[in-house]
Amino acid sequence: MYGIVNKAIEDLVINQFGTPVWKAVTKRSGVDVDFFISNEPYDDEITFKLATALATEVNMTVEEVLEAFGEWWVLKTSREKYGGMMEAGGNNLREFLVNLPLFHNRVMLIYPKLTPPEFKVSDIETNSICVHYFSKRTGLQEFVRGLLSGLAKMYQTTATIELVQSRNEGSTHEIFKVSW
Repeated sequence: MYGIVNKAIEDLVINQFGTPVWKAVTKRSGVDVDFFISNEPYDDEITFKLATALATEVNMTVEEVLEAFGEWWVLKTSREKYGGMMEAGGNNLREFLVNLPLFHNRVMLIYPKLTPPEFKVSDIETNSICVHYFSKRTGLQEFVRGLLSGLAKMYQTTATIELVQSRNEGSTHEIFKVSW
């Protein structure tokens, strides 16, 4: 993952739990990086080590940490760093989700070494949509749930996010049903 992801985790921890917890997280994780360079790729293992250490430090599950991070990514990092791109995604949650498959094409212009996930949508209804998540990376489905939750909050929409298919159960990809 790019350094901007790990920097966003640092920002989340410091904002929500304070600098002493961030220092404890880096110590527990064994991640010895003074600062993350936003546009440089880092091994995915660093991100998982940070998430696992944070979960232990604040008595959460790794899944809860990843979901919280997904929300943070949308509500803080993406809006601050990519505000125009986020705004161009749509005027409401439904429009943004319909346009989501095109979103990473624009992100790849900024981060050419990115190995982005792929999103597809199906079952588009007035008050729900199914979001298909394909990725070479494993273990990030709760991060995606957090992203979807963050998007709902960004559009001030009360939504439920149901995982209806998972690679953990032998499927080829995850499917989330987002209803509002």
